[in-house]
Amino acid sequence: MTVIKAERTAEADQAAAATAAVEEVEGEIRAFVRRDLSVFRRRQQENGDAAVENVNSVIERVSGASIVEIERVMAELGQVRDMLRNEGQRVQREISGYASLSQAAMTSMKIIGDSLVQWKSQSPQPAARKD
Repeated sequence: MTVIKAERTAEADQAAAATAAVEEVEGEIRAFVRRDLSVFRRRQQENGDAAVENVNSVIERVSGASIVEIERVMAELGQVRDMLRNEGQRVQREISGYASLSQAAMTSMKIIGDSLVQWKSQSPQPAARKD
């Protein structure tokens, strides 16, 4: 029986060694695949980072031009606002002057009308002629 046990032990040892060798090879394959995948992922990230940088630079150029245009339009609108404010003040002065002139004209017309009434009432009536 000792011979049979020794053979089984030797077979078990060989099987264990074979299993260990297989596991070692599988472990090396896994490590290789992980390294390869990590390099691939790193390249993707680098490529992705480069793509993101490209997109960012394009967005900055486009937005930069838009910002300059918006600032220009805002400056123009500020000038238009100032011009409209000045014109509004000028129109108010004109209307105020017109209202004063109109009031003076009405006062003058009333004075003239009252003077005519007084003049007519004080003047002698012409006598009727007999022919």
